[in-house]
Amino acid sequence: MKQVISVKIINQSGNPLPEYATVGSSGMDIRASLKNEIIIKPLERILIPTGLFLELPIGYEAQIRPRSGLAIKQGITCLNTPGTIDADYRGEIKVILINLSSENQTILHGDRIAQMVIQTIEKVEWIIATDINSTERGHGGFGHTGKQ
Repeated sequence: MKQVISVKIINQSGNPLPEYATVGSSGMDIRASLKNEIIIKPLERILIPTGLFLELPIGYEAQIRPRSGLAIKQGITCLNTPGTIDADYRGEIKVILINLSSENQTILHGDRIAQMVIQTIEKVEWIIATDINSTERGHGGFGHTGKQ
């Protein structure tokens, strides 16, 4: 089992803290922090506040991802997915939602709107080179492997 890290959180939403739904869950549900309901029209995108502020340790990021149930049942998903929250960001976590359905969708205070996954990150040190190893794939990209 991986180690558990401690992360400072400020919760100004009045909602429960983000939590794992099951023991095997990778992401924690995060909720909308709203004064009034929000109606998202078809193909409209909107920034939804959560009332959450994090202090992630250096070497970690929080990723904001869509909730599958919200996507299939209401046609709502997250843009900029996964959204990255850097370890040095101290502002409120907000989620960009888009309504891909053909009907207006309502978001209420406390609705589970996304999931948050905490990940370790690796830093890169570039090595300037004049050549790189070749592979069987080579320069092929964007559909190069074909449709199976």
